[in-house]
Amino acid sequence: MKNWSDAIRKRPKRKTAGESIGANVTNMLFRSGKTSAAKVFAKTAAPKNLHLYDGTAPDAVDQLASSLLAELTPAWAKWFGLKAGSELNETERAQVAPVLEKTTDVMLQNFEHSNFAVEIHQCYLDLVTAGTACLMFEEAPLGEATAFRFYAVPLREIAIEESAAGKIDTTFRCSRINLGGIRERFPECELPSSFARKCEEDPDCKIKLIEAVMPRNNNCGACGYDYTAFVWDGEFGSDAGFVLREGVFETSPFINFRWLKAPGEVYGRSPVMKALPDIKTANKVVELILKNASISVTGIWQADDDGVLNPANVRLVPGAIIPKAVGSKGLTPLEAPGKFDVSQLVLEDLRKRINHALLADRLAEINTPAMTATEVLERSAEIARILGASFGRLQSELLTPLLKRAFCILRRRGDIMNFDLDGKIVDLQYKSPLALSQARKDVGNVTEWVTQAAALGADGLAAVNMFEASKWLGRTLNVPASLIIETKPETTGAALELSPVGNGGREAGNVGIL
Repeated sequence: MKNWSDAIRKRPKRKTAGESIGANVTNMLFRSGKTSAAKVFAKTAAPKNLHLYDGTAPDAVDQLASSLLAELTPAWAKWFGLKAGSELNETERAQVAPVLEKTTDVMLQNFEHSNFAVEIHQCYLDLVTAGTACLMFEEAPLGEATAFRFYAVPLREIAIEESAAGKIDTTFRCSRINLGGIRERFPECELPSSFARKCEEDPDCKIKLIEAVMPRNNNCGACGYDYTAFVWDGEFGSDAGFVLREGVFETSPFINFRWLKAPGEVYGRSPVMKALPDIKTANKVVELILKNASISVTGIWQADDDGVLNPANVRLVPGAIIPKAVGSKGLTPLEAPGKFDVSQLVLEDLRKRINHALLADRLAEINTPAMTATEVLERSAEIARILGASFGRLQSELLTPLLKRAFCILRRRGDIMNFDLDGKIVDLQYKSPLALSQARKDVGNVTEWVTQAAALGADGLAAVNMFEASKWLGRTLNVPASLIIETKPETTGAALELSPVGNGGREAGNVGIL
């Protein structure tokens, strides 16, 4: 990895690749108001004076986000694993099983000791609400308890682009950072005198930091990701743009994932978007109910303009004495113009539709004591059907990039064995409750077949390979690899060697990043 300080000092007058990227990104984001990225960065937070009366939708969003956390990436549970690839025979599978089990434990330990559970839950909230979420996955400095560090990136800070294959491979992030943050994240970088002087005069001032991660291309095709970080402030004239860091990532540090998307769109759609009409209507109904309740409590009064009664001085409190003229009616109640008895029926229907759209009524705990085994299987099949499409997208856009980046970081640091996670030698295995729900149906079919074959007698059992069936059931039900015998005792073979550790260093371009 090159020395960034020396690179910056000796940088030629001509524009570098990073400066060219910075200029292009700046033009796209801040000078072209027609681009989606510009609109994303230009928009600020939603107005804070919104009148919210109904809490059904926020509660359902929290429940759905918590359900996703429990079903996809449950904390303190083995929600993923490594398995032998398709090119290994039975003997080699038995030999690599303990190594893969240990590697999985190391990866899981780093996840548990990091802030992954906290940050991914915040991403799930963005996912359910806005349809798109961004998780920043950086490598922690050497010496910390974990090699991972995560950050849920606010959606207002990012702009994403798809490749021709529909994969999100380009990410731009625009954030504000002060001098202390710059020195912490980029300790080897020397700021121009104009930047440093302004930051020293006002330590709380924040400068616009733009980060770009794009796939790099060479003669062999895509290989890694180019990273460029630069600061931008139009007040500094010629020093308005300054490159802080350029580097290459083996895997993208930005993990962008979507709930679902329509053809031709880049950003995702969320269940909240589908339920938005009902959410707004329910909020309005509750507002009207509260207004009607206040009228019912305080009442509407009328009085004769007799010159004695002053409505501004009237206080409707116990023991109050209200003056009136002789012969005047004084204060008389005015009957409410309408009844809102039907509003509860309308509101109940709206809340049911909101909970249904946000899956709050369909993602409850499936393994309750009152349920039979058959009911559990049916409930699991229902959850798998409901989240099938979304789970497939989350698996390809969230889980797979997340685990591959974790694997690459640990392999480079030398914490795990050096082998390829390509599906041929070693492949990923998802063990989350949702993944198990999808596999329970297959398990039920196999067990039913074995039961029916046993009922046919010896001839029926002769068609069943009990040894292979037992291994398949063990793998499907996520039984630890140490409990599964891959080969029969009489089978022997040569040992399959896996290379030891990587270089023990950090990722090029990743030192001090974020």
